[in-house]
Amino acid sequence: MVPTVDADYLVVGAGASGMAFTDALTDHADVRVAVVDRRHDVGGHWLDAYPFVRLHQASAFYGVASTLLGSGRVQDHGPETGLQERATVAEICAYYGRVREAMVTSDKVEVLAACEYLGDGQIVSRVSGKRLEVRPGCRVVDARYLAPDIPADTPPPFEVADGARVRPVNDLARLTEAPSQYVVVGSGKTATDACVWLLAHGVDPDAICWIRPRDPWMLNRAVIQPDPAVFTGMVADVMAAAAAATSLDDLFRRLEDAGVMLRIDRSVTPTMAKTPTLATWELDLLRTIEQVVRLGHIRRVEPGRVVLDDGTVTTAKDALVVHCAASGLKYPPLVPIWGPAAITLQPIRVGFPCFGAALAGYVEATRTADGEKNRLCPPTPYANTLTDWAAMNVLGRRSSLAFGAEPDIKEWANSTALNPARIPAGYPSSAALDDAHERLRTYGAPGVARLEQLGGLAAAA
Repeated sequence: MVPTVDADYLVVGAGASGMAFTDALTDHADVRVAVVDRRHDVGGHWLDAYPFVRLHQASAFYGVASTLLGSGRVQDHGPETGLQERATVAEICAYYGRVREAMVTSDKVEVLAACEYLGDGQIVSRVSGKRLEVRPGCRVVDARYLAPDIPADTPPPFEVADGARVRPVNDLARLTEAPSQYVVVGSGKTATDACVWLLAHGVDPDAICWIRPRDPWMLNRAVIQPDPAVFTGMVADVMAAAAAATSLDDLFRRLEDAGVMLRIDRSVTPTMAKTPTLATWELDLLRTIEQVVRLGHIRRVEPGRVVLDDGTVTTAKDALVVHCAASGLKYPPLVPIWGPAAITLQPIRVGFPCFGAALAGYVEATRTADGEKNRLCPPTPYANTLTDWAAMNVLGRRSSLAFGAEPDIKEWANSTALNPARIPAGYPSSAALDDAHERLRTYGAPGVARLEQLGGLAAAA
C-alpha cells in the first residue's frame, strides 16, 4: 500500500511563490496543505544562489504576507543610506526556515522536501525512493511554472573547449588564485552583481571583459521603495512619461530623465527591459568597465579566445569566464491561474511575484468559483523587451483595478508589506503624496492609453 498524504492542497514548489501562496491560504482558510519540493528544504532557488547575492528590491516586498522579511529599517550608513534594507541570501534562507517552522507547527502544513512530484497525485522521495500519494480531490498548485533558471544548475549555453576556464558565478567567492582577466558573460542582474562584486573586491576595471549581448534598462532602486509617496510618485512619473512619449525609446529616455530608469552606457540604446533595480553607486562602478563586447551571444570558449555570433575576442590565456548567462526569468504563455488541472501561480501585480502569489492564496481562501477568481486575478507576464514592459504595465494595472474593486481584498492588500502600492490604514497625508495622486489623476488615463499602443494592446483594450 502506498501511504496517503492527507491534504486539501498539494503545492508543488517551495520557493517564493509556493510559500507565499501557502501562507496566505492557510492564514485565511481552515485547510491542510502539503508542500513538495525537489530541493532539501524550502526557499527555492535561494538555496543554490551565489553567496554574495542580495535582493535587488527592498526586503519588505519579498517573502510571505504574515511575516516581514527583515526589520523594515531604513539604512543609515553605506552607499544606500536612506533606502530600505535588502536581505542577503543567508538572511533569506534563514527567514524561510522560520516561516517553514511556523507553518508546520500550525498543524496545517506538511513539507515534503527532497521529493519529486510525478503527476497524478504521485510523489517520490529523491532520497529513499519511497512513494506517497495525495488523496482524491486534493487540488494541485503549480508553483514552478515560472521558476527561474540560474547559473548554478544550468550548463553554459555555449561550447567549452578543453583547457578553457568557465565557471558559474557561484564559484567567484571560492577562488584560490586570481586570474589575470575575468570575462563576465551576461546582460542581466546576475552579470551586474558579478561585476560589482569583482570591482568592490579590488579587481581593476581593465581586468574585466564584459560580454553583453544586449544592453538593459534597469529601475532606479531609489524610487522602488515601500514608501507610498515615493512609489506613487514613481507611478505618476511613468504615466506622465508615457502620455508624452512618441515611441518606446522616447518613453524610456523620458523615464531616464525623470530618474526612474537607468542604463549603463548612455551612448547605447538598450533593447532589454527586464528592469531589476539598480542603485546609482552600482551604476558608477559598472561604468568604469570599458571593455564591453557587443558581438551577440557566445558560441564557443577556447583558451585565449571567445567566439561569438558576430566576431571573435582575444582573451588572456588564463582568463576565467564567469557564466551568468542562464535565462533567469521564464516567459511561457500566460494561462488562467485557476484551471481545471491545477492552480498555476503567475505574477498579478507587475514585478512583485510574492505579492501576486499571496494574493492568489487569499482569493482562493475567500472565493468559491474559479471563474470569479480568474476575473479578480488575471496574470501579468514578465517583461523582456521594451514592448513587453509597456504591455506588462497595462496588464498589471488592469489586474490591480480588478482586485482593488473588492473591499475585503483592498483591505487585505493594504495590510501587507508585500504590496508595493499599499497605503496602510491611518497613513498620514503629505504634500509629496498629494502631488503624486494629483499627477496620477492628470496623466493616468492618457498614460495607460499610450502604453496600450506602445505595448501592442490597443486593439485588445
